[in-house]
Amino acid sequence: MRAFVCHAITDDLTGTGLADLAMPEPRAGEVLIAVRATSVNFPDILMCQGKYQFKPDPPFVPGLDCAGEIVALGEGVTDWSLGDEVIGGARMGGFAEFVALPAAAIQKKPPNLSWEEAAAFQAAYLTAYVALVRRANLQAGETLLVHGAAGGVGLAAVQLGLHMGARVIATSASSAKLQALRALGVEHTVLVQDGFREAVKALSDGRGADVVFDPVGGDVFDESVRCMAFDGRLLVIGFTSGRIPTVSVNMPLIKGFSVMGVRAGEYGRQFPERGRENVQAVYDLVASGSLKPHVGAVYGLTEVRAAFDLMVSRQLVGKAVIVPEYGQAG
Repeated sequence: MRAFVCHAITDDLTGTGLADLAMPEPRAGEVLIAVRATSVNFPDILMCQGKYQFKPDPPFVPGLDCAGEIVALGEGVTDWSLGDEVIGGARMGGFAEFVALPAAAIQKKPPNLSWEEAAAFQAAYLTAYVALVRRANLQAGETLLVHGAAGGVGLAAVQLGLHMGARVIATSASSAKLQALRALGVEHTVLVQDGFREAVKALSDGRGADVVFDPVGGDVFDESVRCMAFDGRLLVIGFTSGRIPTVSVNMPLIKGFSVMGVRAGEYGRQFPERGRENVQAVYDLVASGSLKPHVGAVYGLTEVRAAFDLMVSRQLVGKAVIVPEYGQAG
């Protein structure tokens, strides 16, 4: 089978490329899936650069989320049948024509979603859910400031925040992305390079942000500290800016806010029952149409590097999706 493989850890991703691999065989408790679509997530890039918390040894196949059809069953699998349309995820393996996953890690594909949409929502929406529901306990009427709001995980947080009844302020470093967000129904948008502290204060009746969702870090985190509401929650999602920031602890003391780390996958591993509840809650929201994944770009398996470049250059709105047989999903 064809797969996109990380052969060597490199900053410029030159250690990655297409390769022919042996077809995986499902072990006991696993299913083999013919992949119809896989979404691209920032951790995929970081793993290939050796910069993510999880550091697999090369060679490995990146790819967290996928959607496809079951083509083989491992020993002991009785709850699934050949031909079932499913979604699933693991830390690796999705950028391939076939992937073997534990039967316990898959769900039925939501019938209201295309293959591309089905592959696009799991990691992003799960991160948003763990951040806003489990960690921040976001309440209706509170002000939620979402940085990197046009990215896959940022847009998921925007949609979930609006669904929960929050006043959502979405930021970006791109005027075009803010325009795209407004076209998607986001009312309050702010350009970060103009400074956002005063805008946030004005949009929150002088109170500041009750919850900040920050996948960016760097200067954005620094300014977020200065526009927190008392008893606020600053959610650390990641550092796409490249700089891991620090905070003087007198600021959380004086302003009475909390800084919270968010690792959705690890949360589920530490608290398995809650983890299963999180996955089901996200699935139900998407399957009911309450949340709608936004696919901004579709690439073939030979074009994964181009999808990576699009994400690194921050030109993408929503999620990029890889389709092994380009143009055949839908």
